[in-house]
Amino acid sequence: MTTAKTRIRIGSAPDSWGVWFPDDPRQVPWQRFLDEVAGAGYRWIELGPYGYLPTDPARLAEETEKRDLRVSAGTVFTGLHHGPAVWEKTWAHVSDVAALTRATGAGHLVVIPSFWRDDKTGAVLEDSTLTAAQWRDLAGQTERLAREVRENYGLRIVVHPHADTHIDSEENVARFLDATDPELVSLCLDTGHYAYCGGDSVKLIETYGERIGYLHLKQVDPGVLAQVRAEELPFGPAVARGVMCEPPSGVPALEPVLAAAQALDVDLFAIVEQDMYPCEPDRPLPVAERTRAFLRSCGA
Repeated sequence: MTTAKTRIRIGSAPDSWGVWFPDDPRQVPWQRFLDEVAGAGYRWIELGPYGYLPTDPARLAEETEKRDLRVSAGTVFTGLHHGPAVWEKTWAHVSDVAALTRATGAGHLVVIPSFWRDDKTGAVLEDSTLTAAQWRDLAGQTERLAREVRENYGLRIVVHPHADTHIDSEENVARFLDATDPELVSLCLDTGHYAYCGGDSVKLIETYGERIGYLHLKQVDPGVLAQVRAEELPFGPAVARGVMCEPPSGVPALEPVLAAAQALDVDLFAIVEQDMYPCEPDRPLPVAERTRAFLRSCGA
């Protein structure tokens, strides 16, 4: 019998309903997302792109509470490797999201690095490799962000390694972790993105366990990933092709990941993120229900 992973709290996110943007005609309305995520058996959610869910804290609280939902985190996008020059613009975005996140009672802010190529057009926006000076800026400005978010909003940042960003591969994730203060900077380990970029999630948890502050659960289809790599597809078109697949049909296997996370003996959120933008509006709910049932079979 599988031991219940009692310190791991399972949730889902707007991303699992094909939501990538605050407003997009190809996305389901936020009311439908909330109804369906609750109906699928999840009790924790993320805010998703700022402006998708209501940004008025009282309205958001009313809508989540009546569905017995709670918020685990907000999400921000940053280009901190550009250094102090982008701080004011970054903080304006972060402070809006952090204020709403705090108002929900959540304790985490997921920080996603900016893309080096456009995820829709594939246009190269900057070099895919950082200079030594940019690495120093990335580390220093991330630590600054962590301090400011903690002092002003009482939240802990968790940095999300992500495909088509500079924090992606095993080598770059390790470099980032080694360059930042463990007291300030933790990781949001996304199992799908890390596999997409060639990493081993179980190995990362076992090696840098004290830095794992949050999990995103997803899987990659190895066959589609091989095509993506061969064609050098950007992340957006790769998702549209189905590179992120419904568990348990892809990699990494999630039960060993959850077991490794449970062995850390700390409280962790494990939020399902089934990248499916764009998708038909009736597709997400059955996938979410099957995924929740599968995770229960893993003890989560």
